[in-house]
Amino acid sequence: MNSGVNLINHKLSVAPMLDWTDKHCRYLHRLISKDVLLYSEMITTPAILQGDKQKYIGFNSQEHPVVLQLGGSDPGDLAKSCIIAQEFGYDEVNLNVGCPSDRVQKGRFGACLMNEPELVVNCIKSMLQSVDIPITVKCRIGVDDNTSYENLLAFIQHLDQAGLQTVIIHARIAILKGLSPKQNRTVPPLNYDFVYRIKKTLPHLNIVINGGIETVEQAQKHLKYVDGVMLGRAIWNNPWLLNDLGETLFDTHTQTTRDDVLKHYQNYCQQQLDDGVKLHWLLPPILNLFHGISGNKKWKNYLVTQAPLRKNDLSVFDEAREFVTLN
Repeated sequence: MNSGVNLINHKLSVAPMLDWTDKHCRYLHRLISKDVLLYSEMITTPAILQGDKQKYIGFNSQEHPVVLQLGGSDPGDLAKSCIIAQEFGYDEVNLNVGCPSDRVQKGRFGACLMNEPELVVNCIKSMLQSVDIPITVKCRIGVDDNTSYENLLAFIQHLDQAGLQTVIIHARIAILKGLSPKQNRTVPPLNYDFVYRIKKTLPHLNIVINGGIETVEQAQKHLKYVDGVMLGRAIWNNPWLLNDLGETLFDTHTQTTRDDVLKHYQNYCQQQLDDGVKLHWLLPPILNLFHGISGNKKWKNYLVTQAPLRKNDLSVFDEAREFVTLN
């Protein structure tokens, strides 16, 4: 059923991050950049098939283009979830083959699937046949002792033969025994060369690199060797980096300022409050809006301490803004 034509621009994307890249975070990121590709948090197939679909995968129409990342290993359940994702309006679905958490391993999905390439192929084929929107995979460069370039290449070749066109590769191995998910984000050394070699060996594939990318300059360097860059915590810590990346990578020069973004996000927050969303769910994405600017720490502290006392009083944003000094 899948046409095989991937029209999504993967040049710049924000990584799916559990408990972070929810719809409020994605809305803020879209206010800052119209070019970036946004991802949901990883959502498991049981949550979609058995849970509150609107709660788990509902999103704002302004977020497009937006990708739903799925966690699962049952081809039938993944296909059903893809159909639901397409009906909800997602632009693409990504299969998580890179998450190293214990919870994920027990569910037989995430990075442990790299040791079962035949199963991943069956999943991909089932997903591709079920919908018209693109299907992609996010993986690591290896798992535990399965860390050679030859093993990585063989795995990516399996995906290629299954009909996949885009692979996002986190340039670290996943150590499933002995390291926590947090440690797996920093302890295994980065090996960008493996990702570059995959692109050189399989040039027809769309290869996106992830892991440790923190600056515009680093993103530019990677794009000499691969098709796209995916940033995670660097964007969470400094969301305005998306603006800088857009100006450089897409030559997008907007007149939008941080204050413009704050104003629009306040309006969004009011709509969410009217719908019954609690203010504390809306605060985290915007805490680092003024990263690197004088008064940022006081801005954050004021919001964190005062917002809970004020409940749904959005004037707390304006009061916190007074601590920030923009040139």
